[in-house]
Amino acid sequence: MSPLRFIVYFDYLCPWCYNGSVRLRALELEYAGRVELEWRSYLLRPEHKVYSDREKSLEKFRTYTRHWIKVQEDGEGDGGDFQVWASDEGPPSSSLPAHCVSKAAEAIGADAFAAMHDRLLRAYFQESQDISDFDVLRKLWSELGLPVSGFDLATRAETQERVVAEYREALDQGATGVPAVQLAGNSAVIVGAHPLALYRRWIERSLSRRAKAAP
Repeated sequence: MSPLRFIVYFDYLCPWCYNGSVRLRALELEYAGRVELEWRSYLLRPEHKVYSDREKSLEKFRTYTRHWIKVQEDGEGDGGDFQVWASDEGPPSSSLPAHCVSKAAEAIGADAFAAMHDRLLRAYFQESQDISDFDVLRKLWSELGLPVSGFDLATRAETQERVVAEYREALDQGATGVPAVQLAGNSAVIVGAHPLALYRRWIERSLSRRAKAAP
């Protein structure tokens, strides 16, 4: 029997998505072979933002990132690790570049995508790296030892179009925020980073229903 497939709409700039990612990835391992996750793009910052006063914007952004510590506390020990922004780079100008790079990694294979997915989240939330900067993204790509030629896919128009199409799809599906999780084939979307126990109950009930419906 094929695995249950859950579609996860998310954004790399969303702290709640970091918590959700850690929990959902843990459950994917726990239910290996029975559950699989399909990560799709959501753009909290779809347009490239130009900061007229970068120093003022950076200080405002640093203040905002203090909120991440509260997100970590709400994670109850099973979410992401966060640090207040400590770099003179940033704030990030757009959600799009990080998603494009993750799509380029996905084209190489599932392991490459998983490595890049986790690396992007750590770089942004723990290391204060501006993951809207393609120079930063190229460095992360190199750190992971991914094929140099594969990075070019991240800069192509068709990759950006795919990311934007997934974002529009999320809105059409009723994803008013992220993370948003949907069981493939079901119209219901669960929005927000919920406790691990809730996701586990959802998986167990879905597996049970499918087993009962099997011939």
